[in-house]
Amino acid sequence: MDLEKFSNDVNEMTKKLSTNLKENDIPKLNHVRQQLIEMYKKNLVKINHSILELICANTLISRGYSVEVEKDVSDILVCDIYAKKGGGNTIIEIETGFTPPEHAMDTVDYFAARIMSKIARYSQYCSKFSLATPVVGILPFSKIFLLPPAARNRDEVQKIKDLCDRYYKNPAVQYDDILNAHLHSIYLINIDKGFAKELDPQGYVELTDDLLGRSEVQY
Repeated sequence: MDLEKFSNDVNEMTKKLSTNLKENDIPKLNHVRQQLIEMYKKNLVKINHSILELICANTLISRGYSVEVEKDVSDILVCDIYAKKGGGNTIIEIETGFTPPEHAMDTVDYFAARIMSKIARYSQYCSKFSLATPVVGILPFSKIFLLPPAARNRDEVQKIKDLCDRYYKNPAVQYDDILNAHLHSIYLINIDKGFAKELDPQGYVELTDDLLGRSEVQY
């Protein structure tokens, strides 16, 4: 671990992001920064992911949310970003596209299963659930998440469950969690410029559909 380098990086990004915040919101971002530094001391976070969390946290803070990072939402789930505003709450899970070496031969299936299992598992703990990714990545997920639960094809739900079951067995992703999962938005994170742009899922699918179609990826 290099605590000095980590602290310098998150301090620099926090200072950069703070220029676009109201003065009374800056302490909220400083709180997130300090959370990340404390977790780095325990070897719980890494710098790349922490910078992404800071940028997303800044976006939510600018909209009036209070933000926590790496928060327990169940006995087995820790979310990247947990934010509250009024009576509602939102969870954001950040995905960078990393897959472990043992899935070098089935990277796309593994990544798709991870994305869709997160939608199913985390969205039950919040009023709004969002995914976030750097602008260089594409998130593969089924179009059934664009539909309300009553309109979802049960064969398609089962297909997603079968995919998730290949990689997640303890605990398994439940059929009803997939059926009732909701996806509010996708955040595209520009790390270099320090901002995140929110898209509705339909808009994101339209943006990426052509690229995924060309690579013959279908979910």
